[in-house]
Amino acid sequence: MKKPIVRRDDLLYPELSYEIVGCAYEVFKELGFGHSEKIYQQAMAILFREKKCNFREQVYYGIRFKNVLLKKKFLDFEVERKIIVELKKNFHFSKAHIDQILSYLKSSKLKLAILINFGREGVTFRRIVNVYD
Repeated sequence: MKKPIVRRDDLLYPELSYEIVGCAYEVFKELGFGHSEKIYQQAMAILFREKKCNFREQVYYGIRFKNVLLKKKFLDFEVERKIIVELKKNFHFSKAHIDQILSYLKSSKLKLAILINFGREGVTFRRIVNVYD
């Protein structure tokens, strides 16, 4: 017996998230494992353009204190001005990866980030919600 599809209404941007993750799977299917993050990023940008997705690449966000720039940060992608997409090429997600995403969310004031890993076993991802918003 087939399980019914359960739709959750508590997820942020479910359709857009699904499309982004689908692009990651499509990239991995064609390229496989072992490339640099930059290669995966370039491939994702090609798919975003093909799908007519509104995105910005290498988006600058500065961290300021009392109007003094402390650090420059660059997000891999900002999609539809709603979701940060950060790409990694590792065996697992580390605490440093999660902390980086939380920092990006706080700086950008966006509500959602998707951390995507192109690992040896395939694509894994985590949706991370802005807890500072």
